[in-house]
Amino acid sequence: MDGLDARVPQISPRRPFRDWFTTFGALAWSGFRRYATYRQATIAGSFTNIVFGFLRCYVLLAVAAGAVGGTPAGYRPDQLATFVWVGQGLLTVVSLWGWTELSDRIRTGEVTADLLRPIHPVIGYLAPDLGRALHGMVFRFVPPLVAGLVCFDLYRPGRWFTVPLFGVSVLLAVVGSMGVRFLVNATAYWLHDARGPIMLWTLAAGVLAGLYFPLRFLPEPLAVTLWVATPFPGLMQSPLDVLVERDPVPLQFALVALQAAWAAALLGLCALVQRRAERRLVAQGG
Repeated sequence: MDGLDARVPQISPRRPFRDWFTTFGALAWSGFRRYATYRQATIAGSFTNIVFGFLRCYVLLAVAAGAVGGTPAGYRPDQLATFVWVGQGLLTVVSLWGWTELSDRIRTGEVTADLLRPIHPVIGYLAPDLGRALHGMVFRFVPPLVAGLVCFDLYRPGRWFTVPLFGVSVLLAVVGSMGVRFLVNATAYWLHDARGPIMLWTLAAGVLAGLYFPLRFLPEPLAVTLWVATPFPGLMQSPLDVLVERDPVPLQFALVALQAAWAAALLGLCALVQRRAERRLVAQGG
């Protein structure tokens, strides 16, 4: 094939880990290149995020102005502005909704081709999604952040480890989001059409993840229950709280540790659901 490198990395028993990481990196790079082709959509999406960023920021600043002491739920106005603009940038990086590839392949039967590949389906979808997130971090995260810096007084982290910890938190949020989206799409193995669960998740994701408003605005028992008993706050709320340093240092690290625990649990659950689904496919085929 002229101009194209069609070689596929071969996994050797002598160096399985090196070849595994090479394959994972190739899949992640393919996800980056896939989304890099949609230049006009990237520009239009960034513009839309900025417009909604202004609307959300003024609403939350109005809430802060009317709150006692000007710090609703412990957030100062500059922290709320940062919460909004960084959240608008992370919306495409974390990608709470809009992914239906797995359910579509299940519905058409093309998912059987995934089972023939020498890589687990969960990893086969996770690696390109990390590449997609990297593209979003480079091209969709920066424009809203720049708009916020130009037009508002944003919070500057005062702890030297906050920015690296925020990066780790964002990575865990991407993994957790992929896990949730995979599970929602995987309902098609049993329902044959996952549009209902996908629509339900689309409606609930923004509220449960803390995109529309900080979850700390909710009554404390409800907020704590959501944080501990569900993975949803770790998708948006936790990275934003880490960045604005809303909590003392021990709790700041505890939020990221909780994210890591939920991300691992979600990937394990995805693998379990996929294994059960493969047994179901064999039963139907037999």
